[in-house]
Amino acid sequence: MVRALGVAGLAVGVVAAIAIALAPRSDRGPGVVEGRERARPAVPAAAVAPASPAKSILFGDLHVHTTFSIDAFAYALPLFGGTGAHPPADACDFARYCSDLDFFALTDHAEGLFPERWRESKESVRQCNAKAGDPSNPDLVAFIGWEWTQTGPTPETHYGHRNVILLGQGDDQVPERPITALPQGTGRRARALGALTALGGLGSYADFLWHVGEIAKLPDCEPGVDTRELPADCRENAATPAELFAKLAQWGYPALVIPHGLAWGIHAPPGARLDTSLASGNHDPNRERLVEVFSGHGSGEEFRERPAEQAAAQGELTCPAPTPGFLACCWRAGEIVRARCGDLPEAECESRVQEARRLALEAGVHPERVLPDTTPDDWLDCDQCRDCFKPAMTPRPQQSAQYGLAIRNFSAKDGEAARFRWGFVASSDDHAARAGTGYKQVLRRAMTDARGFASPWSESIARRATQETQLDPRRAQPAPVATERGFRELFDVERGASFFYPGGLVAVHANGRSREAIWAALERREVYGTSGPRILLWFDLVNGPAGRAPMGSAVSMAEAPRFEVRAAGALVQQPGCPAESRSALSAQRLDQLCRGECYFPTDERQRIAAIEVVRVRPQARAGEPVAALIEDPWRRLACPPDPAGCVVSFDDPEYPASGRDAVYYVRALQEPTPAINAANLRTAFDAEGNAIRIDPCSGGWRTPASDDCLAPAQERAWSSPIFVDRPELAGAPELTYREPR
Repeated sequence: MVRALGVAGLAVGVVAAIAIALAPRSDRGPGVVEGRERARPAVPAAAVAPASPAKSILFGDLHVHTTFSIDAFAYALPLFGGTGAHPPADACDFARYCSDLDFFALTDHAEGLFPERWRESKESVRQCNAKAGDPSNPDLVAFIGWEWTQTGPTPETHYGHRNVILLGQGDDQVPERPITALPQGTGRRARALGALTALGGLGSYADFLWHVGEIAKLPDCEPGVDTRELPADCRENAATPAELFAKLAQWGYPALVIPHGLAWGIHAPPGARLDTSLASGNHDPNRERLVEVFSGHGSGEEFRERPAEQAAAQGELTCPAPTPGFLACCWRAGEIVRARCGDLPEAECESRVQEARRLALEAGVHPERVLPDTTPDDWLDCDQCRDCFKPAMTPRPQQSAQYGLAIRNFSAKDGEAARFRWGFVASSDDHAARAGTGYKQVLRRAMTDARGFASPWSESIARRATQETQLDPRRAQPAPVATERGFRELFDVERGASFFYPGGLVAVHANGRSREAIWAALERREVYGTSGPRILLWFDLVNGPAGRAPMGSAVSMAEAPRFEVRAAGALVQQPGCPAESRSALSAQRLDQLCRGECYFPTDERQRIAAIEVVRVRPQARAGEPVAALIEDPWRRLACPPDPAGCVVSFDDPEYPASGRDAVYYVRALQEPTPAINAANLRTAFDAEGNAIRIDPCSGGWRTPASDDCLAPAQERAWSSPIFVDRPELAGAPELTYREPR
């Protein structure tokens, strides 16, 4: 999630350049896929499954990073307690024999995929697929893609991150180079990276520096030239989603573009909102058919009304007072300064408190930098969602999936989409080539992206090198606001460590196991996401105009819609790894990848506790407030305590007279079980509901590696929405786009 290509200063650049020059060329390459085709053991049928299911449910992960991504490479270094390179071949063997997936996609950050790395990534995917057996019935399907990682410093310039997934795998079926979101000229500054890590010696640091050097040598492609006419050995950049879609259209290859991490406040500025991504050609409904609502970096599903966020979107700065459910970081900045006033006159103290609040608001994604001598503990749980399921850190509500379903672009021109019609998926966003890490809630340091400094010494060195000087402990100071993500971001690891989880999964209802069958399910949005467990879920409109319509469908009808939901809990896991995994991989490789814990199911299923229904009624006029349009939950339907699963039905008698379109999706909630980081910062409150202290789950030396930071959580599955439109609104711009074949 960190681009990590910025200006680190002249001195850093000089040291890095010397280190790169002296370090020998050290390239670990893509690795070698070791595992062979695996058997497909029979999975116990769910008693609640449709009597004659026409499609199989397959599970995968469409968001996997290897150490070809520069942030993943940095966190694999000893400075952060890393365990070395995790190349693409690891992702294949992990998916096949640790997590037992049906499909996955490599999505390394595009800026790290210089020509040699892009070629190696494609070759590794082909090698993985070559070991999968019959292409019409493979044991595993590997897709190739990349992450387009855009971060804007203001709400108007921020679009967020998107994974580009490609159907083909041959050189004549995929673009000649991935497309980055980097500004022109960024590569020239990449040599400034790595100087601090170079102080630790060579070895893996030399590998990292060589990688950075190769990125720095790659020239930018000439802008404004058709992508097919550009040379292979240049870095192609697209500043906006519209430019990205235009370049993908020039290539003409089948591609899906999946927004992810949109609500993640560590890169989205306060006030960021999805309206920007819906305007001016920034949304292509034929390629951008899915959105990632959950990953190992948290949930981006839920909308929470935050007046300060809405004000920030309009360019206004307001700092709300605390409530029992929310503490703003700007307010906390003022209280930290108030506690330091000492013998200052009351009026001067209050003036400094107000100044601290204003400066914290102006600091954007880094309010803590206005008081650089503070620690994460000083800020309590400010800006966090206290009642969300496995939330992203500092969530931006106007970037949430629910907000996206509620808004319209009333200025859409002919041929442009006026609404997001996303199917819901989840994935891992893992940065250690571990696809599908959510099968067990164990091994926090290995199966999540929680990172931290390996020792107090390494943390002290890094902090000293990157921290601003605190000029006056009793006064906040303006925080430097970067115009792009920089090297320093790599060291800001502990703030987010309590908000990383074992990853989610995407499930498809597919007409077979082939690459084409999986792709077709993704395109028609007959998909759902889970928080990691392999929950089985069916969600159908039973009285559609053409009969039963599955999740992801868009229909036009006047009568009250009726729905059916079927869900069965995930299979209970047992410790260790199955015999096939132990025999397919060498003991050393199995331990390196799986750490002794694989997907290893019993015949028993977790119980489904409830089905929650969310109804969203998209805006009917420009400027209509969104909060009242999102009903979460609109219905909560309890399930019997039956491990066989749950079947429920519901209708919406209000729909015919409402005069509005409606969107429905469901969540299937399992019974509570222990989950990594489910309590996040483990905040303690006083009798009035005010936060008084936190106990963060550190990614580094402060929290023992053996502590998985477990707390109860209801793991869940999110269906794709069913879009029900009023017949009188048929022909509106959002209903005229071409459905994929």
